[in-house]
This record gives sequence, C-alpha cells and structure tokens, in this order.
Amino acid sequence: MKKHVLVIAMSAILLASCGKKEEPVAAAPAAPPVPAGPVLDDEKVLNIYNWPDYIPEGMIASFEKESGIKVNYDTFETNEALHAKLVAGNTGYDIVVPGTVFAKGQIEGGLLQPLKKEQIPNLANMDTAIMSTLTKADPENKHLVPWAWGFTTVGINKTKVEKALGGMPMPENAWDLVFKPEYTSKLKSCGIAYLDSPTEIIPVALHYIGKDAYSNDPADYKLANEMLKKVRKDVRLFSSTMIDDIAGGKACVAVAWSGDVNIAAGRAKENGSKDVIEALLPSTGALIFFDTLAVTKDAKHPNNAMAFIDFYLRPENAAAMANEMSYPTGNKAATAQIKPEIASNKTIFVESDYFAKMIPPSSFTNEAREAMANAYNSFKKGK
Repeated sequence: MKKHVLVIAMSAILLASCGKKEEPVAAAPAAPPVPAGPVLDDEKVLNIYNWPDYIPEGMIASFEKESGIKVNYDTFETNEALHAKLVAGNTGYDIVVPGTVFAKGQIEGGLLQPLKKEQIPNLANMDTAIMSTLTKADPENKHLVPWAWGFTTVGINKTKVEKALGGMPMPENAWDLVFKPEYTSKLKSCGIAYLDSPTEIIPVALHYIGKDAYSNDPADYKLANEMLKKVRKDVRLFSSTMIDDIAGGKACVAVAWSGDVNIAAGRAKENGSKDVIEALLPSTGALIFFDTLAVTKDAKHPNNAMAFIDFYLRPENAAAMANEMSYPTGNKAATAQIKPEIASNKTIFVESDYFAKMIPPSSFTNEAREAMANAYNSFKKGK
C-alpha cells in the first residue's frame, strides 16, 4: 500500500563541558504539506468485473490516462455467475457490480469489504432517496454505491408484434404478452425471449400470479412454475445477449431489462431497421433493480478501487451512463448534464406515479433461492 509518511527528524546536541553554558537547539523547519489527491496502491492495476454493454465508451481509457492505473475489465452475464465466483473466493477482482438482490447476502456473508468513504468525496453527489433505498440491502450504506438502476419489463418490436397478433388488440397489462397463452401462442411466430436468469424471471412470474415477488414460501414457487409451464412451448430462447437478440430480430417480445431494450432500439436504427422497438410499462408494475459498485473482500487494489468509484461519481461520468447506455443514474449532481430526450423518456426516468407501482428490490432466504432455482430449471427444461 502506498503511504505518505511524514518523518520529522529531531536531534538534541548537548554541549556539556566545565564552565560552558548549554546552547539552545534551533527548531527544525516546518515540512511542506503533503499534496492533496487520491490514495493509490503501489501496483497501478485495477481489476473490474461488470455486466456486458454497461459502461460508457471511453470511460475506462479516460480513467487510465488520468490515474496512470491499468484497468483489466471483464464481464459476467448473470448475478448467479458473479455470486458463484465470490463464494468460491480468490476472485482476482477488485470491483464487482452485483444487483442488490444478491448483494445483501454477499455483505452478510463477508464477501464484500466496507468502502473507505473518506476516499470517495463524490459520494456527496448521490440522491439521498436512492441511497436510502439501498439501505434495505446495505445498512448505513457501508458497502454499495449505485452504478445504475432500471427495471425488468416487457420489451417489444412493435412492428412485428402487431403483425403477429393480427387484429388482436394489445393487452392492458403488458405481462400478458409473455405469460398468457392467448398471446404467446401468436407471438411465438416472431420469437419470445426470456432473460436467462432465475432471479429475473421467477419474481415477475410470482408478481403476475398475485404472489410476493420475493416470496419465501416454496409453495408459491410451485404455483409460478405451473403458470410458466403453460407458455414454455412458445418461448424461443433464454438469452444473455438480449440487446442483439432484439435488435437483430431473433425476438419480437422479451422479458428484458429496460435499458437493454432502449439500447436495442438505438442499435436497430443504426443498422437501418425501420421497426419500432420499445420498453413497455406493465399496468401492474415492473421489477426495479439496482446494480451497485462493490469492493471484494480479497481485493488486491482497494485504494485504486476507491479512486475509480470516486471518478465514476463525477457528474459528467454519471450523466454519460444515462446518455449513452439508457440507464438512469442515482447521481443528483448529474441531472443538468442529461440530454433532454433521455430525461423525458418515461421508460428511463419513470414518472413518480408509475414508480409507486413498481416492485421494490428485496432479497431471498437460502431456502427460497433453492426453490426459485428448482422452479426455473424445471420450467426451462419443460418439465
């Protein structure tokens, strides 16, 4: 660890001789103040593990240039994959980006280390309401900093969906498009895709059948599985690459992350498509998620990690997340730098009345997580 240590050497010389008076010792000159700046580790390296397609272009290069730190940036596709690596230990990563659904258990299990808040002055830029919400997973906000947030919802290629439905009107509740056989039987012709993750599919299925999305009752998971079995034959793919699947036409309707649907819409336009792709706002609410920056327990470069977190929390960098990646930021100081077309998009920055309908994040007991995994695997295998 790099430490700035100020050493003031003082010596006393005693001039003792018969008949001589002791001379006073001159005071040592004051040392110059240590320059302000981030505390960094001796090894100028930072290892980050994040989701795919989830960082503004040029941000890593900008941080490397400014700090002199070499960033190694890898990606994972599900919370389950990240959690397994953390549990196994010796991750090799300094910063990870867990969803709060998993982060609570990771904090309680000692897999993440507390932040050094004195090294992150830009924490003052965060929206206090967002930080308060995170305390459900991270009491006193000791371990987590929001990277971005969004919601799991239904995304559609409106052009293809309307054609597949024929004269059948769109349902009042968008969840019907992916959970009701009356609709899935028609939409299978243009492709139905589900996120390939139990913690994304099962909670919204539970919510759809009127159960607690984060239920700890194993019986509820059996009911969710029964509902899902009715549409399994209509689901084309389980995807970890939803942006390309929607933009490329593999799926016309999907259970997907709001930001990914908006990215897919932009990517389709760039590729010359005239199809209208949009994220929907189901009448019964969508599943909110918060993805958070956290430092692993075994991080070899914790100070470099704090420097990156502080860098990301600058208003211009947080605004870039919203402007380029279509995910809202919890950074209040960034608001003025967000493009009007992004700030006014109700599927990015949802209005307060709809926000009140959304399913807030929570967590699962180990027993519930096992029941959820069993229900999901059974559904995916068609059993």
